Amino acid sequence: MRLLGLDPGLQRTGWGIVEAEGTRLRHVANGTVTSSPKKSLAERLVELYDGLSAILQEWQPQSCAVEETFVNKNPTSTLKLGQARGISMLVPAIHGLNVAEYTPNHVKKSVVGVGHADKNQVDAMVRVLLPGVKINGPDAADALAVAICHAHHVATMKNIGGQML
Repeated sequence: MRLLGLDPGLQRTGWGIVEAEGTRLRHVANGTVTSSPKKSLAERLVELYDGLSAILQEWQPQSCAVEETFVNKNPTSTLKLGQARGISMLVPAIHGLNVAEYTPNHVKKSVVGVGHADKNQVDAMVRVLLPGVKINGPDAADALAVAICHAHHVATMKNIGGQML
C-alpha cells in the first residue's frame, strides 16, 4: 500500500511517500511544496493546493496522514498554519483518499519510541527505517515520519481486523 505523509506549513509543506508491504517499508519519494511569502494568503494556499494535487496525481497514494497542528503563542501564525493544514487535508480528500491525523508526539513515539524526540532523532530513525533514503529537507523528514507512523497503524488495524483511514 502506498502511503502519503504530510507535514503542513504555509511556507513549506513537507511530503513523503512510502510503500508498506506487511511490516516492510520502502521509500518512494519525498519533498516540499512551497508558497511565496510575497503573495497574498489566498494565493499561497492555491500554491499549496496545486503542489499537493500534482504530487497526488504523480504518485497515486492509496492513503494519507497529516500531522496535527500544535498551538503557537502567536494566534495569527496558528491561524495561518491551520489554513495550510486545511489544504493538506482537503486535497487528498478531494482525490478520494481517507485522511488520518496524528499528533506530533504520536508520530515521534511511533518512529523513535519517545514522544518528545527532537528533529535530529526523528531524521536518524527515518534513515534507519528507510535505508538509502535521500531526504529533501527537515519538512520532508517529518512528512516521512508521518507516513511511517501511518504505515504502522494501518498494519496494526489490518492485523486486528479493524478499519483504518
